[in-house]
Order: sequence, then structure tokens, then C-alpha cells
Amino acid sequence: MRKLVSTLFLSLDGVAEDADKFIVGWDDVVDAHGEAIIATQDAVILGRRSYDEWSAFWPGSEIEPFATFINTVPKYVATSTPLESEWHNTTVIDGDLVEFVQDLKNSAGEDIGVHASIRLNQALLAAGVVDELRLAIAPVVAGHGRRLLDGLPQMRFETIRSVTTPSGYVLADYRTAR
Repeated sequence: MRKLVSTLFLSLDGVAEDADKFIVGWDDVVDAHGEAIIATQDAVILGRRSYDEWSAFWPGSEIEPFATFINTVPKYVATSTPLESEWHNTTVIDGDLVEFVQDLKNSAGEDIGVHASIRLNQALLAAGVVDELRLAIAPVVAGHGRRLLDGLPQMRFETIRSVTTPSGYVLADYRTAR
């Protein structure tokens, strides 16, 4: 069975929204962590808002290796309305999200990534279909914005790995405790 791996950047106070506003002082260890994550993924699920933002940015980006990865990997979008822009290798999820994810997890392939997409991540965490949570926590207090874990039921996670990078990021990988 494939794993569903949620990957997000958070501020120290748990904010996930507008991560580009608090991601500063990037280092090679953070880069390597991201590269290791995408190296195991052959599909990505995005929420509508992330899809709209990313489809406008990544096709013209030269930020490697993520640009090549996200521009070529099959992308599945959770949305109830038609997409306004086209992006190579994109499919709108038809029907129930959790059923779709369970079917995708039961198909052949590697890990399935969920990147950004706060509401989507919250829905998948609440439904119990996320296998791993991989966080890059910036040493910055954002002060305001949507937090990843707000409104979720109590959950337990087991630490897979935790590393502090030279620039102060905490890279924390968790497995959902079932």
C-alpha cells in the first residue's frame, strides 16, 4: 500500500498560511530534506487554492529540483468547481475525497504527496488517511494566519526523525499512530 505523506512549512507558532512570508534563512539541509521527500513521490494531491497559486508560478520556475518534479508529476486537485487554468498532468478529483485517496493508496506506485493545501491537509488528517506528516518549522513567529492543526480531533503521532538545521529550522517527520 502506498503512503500518503503531508509536507508543509510552518512557523514556530504553527502558522501554515502564506509560508513564503516567514520562510527565511534557507539552508542546504532544508533543501536536502525536500529533495528526499519528493524523490519518493510519484503523485501529488493539491487543494484548489494551492493549485491556482502553484499553476501560475511553477510552470515558469527554475527552482530545482521541485519545479521539474511538480511540473511533471500527476497532480490530483480537490475542488468542486472547474479549474480556470490548465497545468500538465492534472486531474480533478471526481467524487468523495477520502474514497479517492483510499483508492489511490491501494493502487500501484510510490508515496503520494500532499503539499501546502491547509484545508485539504486538515480534512485528510481528520479522516485518518494521512500516514506521515513532514514538517519544516521555521524559527519565526508569524503572529497570525491559518494554523495546520487548528480544529482537528485529538491525534497521536510517532516521531520518525527530528533534525535542527544550521539556520534553525526543525525538520520533524511523524508517522500517524493508529
